Parts: sequence; structure tokens; C-alpha cells
Amino acid sequence: MSGVLPLSSREDEPFIGARNSAGNGDSLAIEMEQETSTSTSSGGSSRKKNSRLKCFGVDLSPDNVAVAMVYFVQGVLGLARLAVSFYLKDDLHLDPAETAVVTGFSALPWLVKPLYGFISDSIPLFGYRRRSYLVLSGLLGALSWSLMATFVDSKYGAACCILLGSFSVAFSDVVVDSMVVERARGESQSVSGSLQSLCWGSSAFGGIVSSYFSGSLVDAYGVRFVFGVTALLPLITSAVAVLVKEQRVIGQARGPNVPLGNSSFLKSSKENIIQLWNAVRQPNVFLPTVFIFLWQATPQSDSAMFFFTTNKLGFTPEFLGRVKLVTSVASLAGVGLYNGFLKNVPLRKIFLATTVTGTVLGMTQVFLVMGLNRQFGISDEWFAIGDSLIITVLSQASFMPVLVLAAKLCPEGMEATLFATLMSISNGGNVLGGLIGAGLTQIFGVTKDKFDNLAALIILCNLSSLLPLPLLHLLPRDDSDTASKVYTELEESGEENCKYHGTVTTTSPKLSSIEMTNDL
Repeated sequence: MSGVLPLSSREDEPFIGARNSAGNGDSLAIEMEQETSTSTSSGGSSRKKNSRLKCFGVDLSPDNVAVAMVYFVQGVLGLARLAVSFYLKDDLHLDPAETAVVTGFSALPWLVKPLYGFISDSIPLFGYRRRSYLVLSGLLGALSWSLMATFVDSKYGAACCILLGSFSVAFSDVVVDSMVVERARGESQSVSGSLQSLCWGSSAFGGIVSSYFSGSLVDAYGVRFVFGVTALLPLITSAVAVLVKEQRVIGQARGPNVPLGNSSFLKSSKENIIQLWNAVRQPNVFLPTVFIFLWQATPQSDSAMFFFTTNKLGFTPEFLGRVKLVTSVASLAGVGLYNGFLKNVPLRKIFLATTVTGTVLGMTQVFLVMGLNRQFGISDEWFAIGDSLIITVLSQASFMPVLVLAAKLCPEGMEATLFATLMSISNGGNVLGGLIGAGLTQIFGVTKDKFDNLAALIILCNLSSLLPLPLLHLLPRDDSDTASKVYTELEESGEENCKYHGTVTTTSPKLSSIEMTNDL
């Protein structure tokens, strides 16, 4: 989610001692020798620092490793994605529209991410604002999947457990985002894109690790076994919390809770909410956010296509696992495409090119539904793999600018909560698009065994993705420091202080090196 900015120390400038000893020859020689030795030592330290491992141009410092590992967990949790889909379809016998609604319900925790940012910033847990919440998030995730593996046997129980698991991932996502966004503030689009690439590359790599087994394990052992294995993965998030550099908060926050009835806490909370609203309503923040929401809110036909490929075409869990492997590699390729060729391209051009191209390629699903691919000698399996690969590359490449833009909109002192707010709005658009898609699925009469109007549904959903394009002018025209503009607008509107009052967004020191789940 950000980039790399080496900070060179200026303590050991080589001739300071020489300048101060101009009248003494022996002293001058000694001073120069000492300073030369110090400079050599500093150079060795610098070389050692520069030799630190890098990924996507980002130093792998302990904090950045922790961030990357949390995103890796988000990707590897895809191990249960196919199992959940088959569990809802085969065990609970839900139809496509119901499945889409359950999926949308499970995404609700991603819509209130600002609340998690505020809790993490304002209420230290056992003396820590970051570490403790990462540990707690991992434990809640393990609990949710353990319940799925043992006791859950209804759609309501499944929805609640999936909701809890989603909450654990969303909370940990906010915590690591708060560590990352501050490093992107004031940096160029290229530098900000480097850490975005690290984080989403880690997520894509986690998806690659888990993708093939996600199908074969369902085939061999069933969904309950997969849920049990998945329950172990969130514990990685708890484990990497020790890598986060953070000073323990002392005083009244030493215990597990902060008194919520404290007048200073309530006053601080009110000031934070007012300050957040003052930042969001600035045109440089509000207008791009409107575009992102509308861009994400176009309807989707994913649930209907899943039922078609499994019930009509007979795709097995093992084959869908292979497709997921391909799409995970494609997602990583999309990150590479953005990091290598697109991160210096203006945002408007990226959105225009990827949206139009993705819409055209999305129409190819109609070929699969109507069986036209077979007339060209292409099997359903190979067509599905190729189609998924290309569309995923474009989807990931088009989503990266959303993250970069959101990070750059955050002024100093509001990184965690404002970034979480922007991403919650984006996720809200995604959920709305899924629910609209569920409604259209119902209207078009697409069920688990009736697909007569599926082609029309796909065409409508794809064409609707072009509707936000006339609003591209709402996005920033260039790579200027948008956060600085927001800060200036806040001052000009009479806000004397655009930082938080009484809370901080991170207790970690700034590192010399500086990027999610699609959040969903």
C-alpha cells in the first residue's frame, strides 16, 4: 500500500570536525581520520541497510512483513471459498439469488471499517493499539471456521459464522492499513503503488497457495474438513502481531478496556467524527469517492454463473480449484501489470481502458452459456479457464488504482479512519452491486436448474459497468498531492486542525520503507 523512502542520516558528515579544528594541524589530522572512520562505518551500515530484501521495490522490514503476511492470510483463506459455495448449494440447497444474498450479508463487516479504525486508534487493548487487535482478529477467525466445521447446519448459522469470519479479516485489514497508509501520504503515485503491489501481491500469492487444494480437498474429504483446515489459517495473523513495532500505552489504558463513559473520551470521539465528516465532504475527497462507489455498484452475475457451471456444465470442485489456481496467478499478473506498466498512467485512462476492455471480454461468458465455444472446437473447460484468466488480470489491474487513490486522499493524522471510510464506501458499492445482481437473477427467472435467460442477465450486467464512465471527470486529473489539497481545503474552510483530537492513528514509529481483498 505504499512505497520505499530510504532516510539517510546526516549525523556523520565527514568534515564537521575539520572545520571546527582549523587552527590545529595535529588535531585536524586526528579529527579527519576519526570522521573518515565514522563515514566508512556509516557507509557500511548504509550498504547493509540497502542490502535488505525487497519485494515490489519495498523493504521487507518487520512491519512490512507483518502487513504482507496479513494480506497473505486474506488470500490463503480462499481455501474455504469453494467449500462455502458448494455447502450453500448442495448441503443447504439454496438457489442463486439466496446464495447472492448470503454472500452480500457476509460482506457487511467491510462496510463499517471506520468503526474498527476508530476503536483501534482510541481504545488500546492490553496496552497496544495494533498488536492486540491483530491477535484478537486471528482468534475470532479461527473460532468462526471451527464452528462451520462442527456445529453449523442451517443457512442462518452459516451466515452468522461467515459474518464473524469476515469481521475478523476486515478488522485485521484496517489495522495493517493504518500502518501502511501513513507511508503513502505525500508520496508519488509510483511509490504508493509499490506497497499496494506488495500487499495485493501477497494476497494473490496466498490465493495461489490455497487455490488448487480448495477444490481437490472438497472432492476428497468434504466441506467440513476444509472448514477445519481453514480454522488454522487465521492464527497466522495472531502470530505475526509480534513483528509490529509498537510502544506499549501506559496509564489508564493499561488494562483491556478504556472507560467509555469518560467525558474526555466522549469529547474526543465527537471531535473525531466531526473531523472525519469535514474531510470526507471536501470536493477532492467526495467526488472521487462518488465515482468509486458507482463504479463498484454495477450488478454482478457471479452466483448465477457458479450454478450454471456446476449444475449445467458439470464442473467438479477439483476442476473449479484449478480454475481458481489460474485466477490467482492471473491476479498476481494483474498486480505485476499495474506495477510494471500502469502505475504512472493517469487514473482516468486506466479506468477507461480496463473498464471498456473488461466489459467486452465479459461478454464472452455468453459464448459459454450458449455453447458457441464448441463450434470453434474449444471445450467448456478450456474456455472457462481462458475467460477467467483474462478477466481477472484486467479486474486486478483496474482495482489497484482504487487503492492508490484512496491512500492518497488521506491527510496526515486521519490515515486509518479516513482510508477505512473510503474503502467501506467502495465495499458498500460492491455489496450493492451483488444485491442488485441477486434481484436481477430473480427477475430473469434464473434458478439452480433453469438458465434460459442467463445470457441476457450476463449482457445486462456487463453493459451496466459502462454507466459510470461519463463521471470519470470526478477523478483527479494528475498525480498531484491530493492529501495536501485536502489539508489546504480544511484550513480554508475554517478548520484549524485537521488532525485527530486526543487519538493517534498509529503508535508505530515511521519506518524507512513503505499497498487488499479486492477487500471483499
